Amino acid sequence: MALRDNLQLMLERGQDSPLLRYSLGRECLKAGDLLAAIDHLRQAVEQNPGYSAAWKALGEAHVKAGSPGRAAEVYEHGIVAARAQGDLQAAREMAVFLKRLHRNQPAAK
Repeated sequence: MALRDNLQLMLERGQDSPLLRYSLGRECLKAGDLLAAIDHLRQAVEQNPGYSAAWKALGEAHVKAGSPGRAAEVYEHGIVAARAQGDLQAAREMAVFLKRLHRNQPAAK
């Protein structure tokens, strides 16, 4: 049985947690199931708003889904959460991703 299937079974058995949602979201992201990835990662940050790795993965999922505006919002929240947790590396990484998003946005005319 694949890891994603095992994680899904754990969820169905009521073992919901931010780590489980993050892990399931990452597996969905790897498989290209972006809607499921976004859903699981969103629930991970709802359950634990300080989970900087989940914020980062959620931003990545939105970028891959073609939602750069939503990704920027997620990264902004993630940077605040990461700094509050003392996770400065994650905050720096998300700041770089955010700058790239802003740089790649067409200029308003």
